[in-house]
Amino acid sequence: MSTDKTASEDWVTLPDHLREGLDLLFVGLNPSEYSAQVGHYFANPRNRFWAAFNLSGLVDRQVTSDEDATLLEDGIGFTDVAKRPTPMGSGLRAADFRQWAPALKEKIERFAPKLVCFHGLMAYKAYLQHGEGVKEKPGLGLQERVIGTSAVFVVPNPSPANAKYSLNDLAEWYGRLREASQR
Repeated sequence: MSTDKTASEDWVTLPDHLREGLDLLFVGLNPSEYSAQVGHYFANPRNRFWAAFNLSGLVDRQVTSDEDATLLEDGIGFTDVAKRPTPMGSGLRAADFRQWAPALKEKIERFAPKLVCFHGLMAYKAYLQHGEGVKEKPGLGLQERVIGTSAVFVVPNPSPANAKYSLNDLAEWYGRLREASQR
């Protein structure tokens, strides 16, 4: 686990799983407190990311949150728009995005993954506003905007709080992401 902190707060966050030459970089809104405590992305058993990821065929084996870092070998990395853990995304403040979104932009430009996948419109909008200085109303799917040389794709947030999308819906979106990453 990483100990990225501001001077006034005492918290531990998830490490970035980044390297140059990634095919796909997943960007969450921020780590859940549970994920930060156990040290793995989407570790809450109620989060549907890993089930949808496994149904999508993005890799040819079943993967759990405990194996998130091993996906670097498959060209898949993980990070977040904001690194401060909260029980729910609604616990974030504008100051979190002002602090972390520009750092995310620098990471994406530095590591230049082929495709960046934001989990949820809220994550992408927060990045756009605080990392790019623009307010847009993006939709799901492949975006016209790029970050550096990286294409951008937005999928529904797999959080259990986002009940609008079923597990099958999420798996379908990750399947579309797989197709976009193979272009």
